[in-house]
Amino acid sequence: SMYKQTPPLVNVCKAPGEWQTYDIVFTAPRFSEKGNVIEPARITVMQNGVLVQNNTTIWGNTVYIGSPTYEKHDVKESITLQDHGNATSYRNIWIREL
Repeated sequence: SMYKQTPPLVNVCKAPGEWQTYDIVFTAPRFSEKGNVIEPARITVMQNGVLVQNNTTIWGNTVYIGSPTYEKHDVKESITLQDHGNATSYRNIWIREL
């Protein structure tokens, strides 16, 4: 899901301990010179070969408490991977600019 924003279209998670695969197409938000959102971010996600987010609008950051908001930032930013305290491994991460 897009944390606290949009649930997945379907739950295709494999059992704990099995590798999950993701193909993600992300379009960054666009901002005006004054920092207003011209166009919000969008994301399409294939999980384990199944479409789970289809050109979904992202309404801002993924906060634990409160509502998502945008702050003006550069087009290229870092990526953060999270695990919620469970044993997690990542492999074969490829990033390609489209």
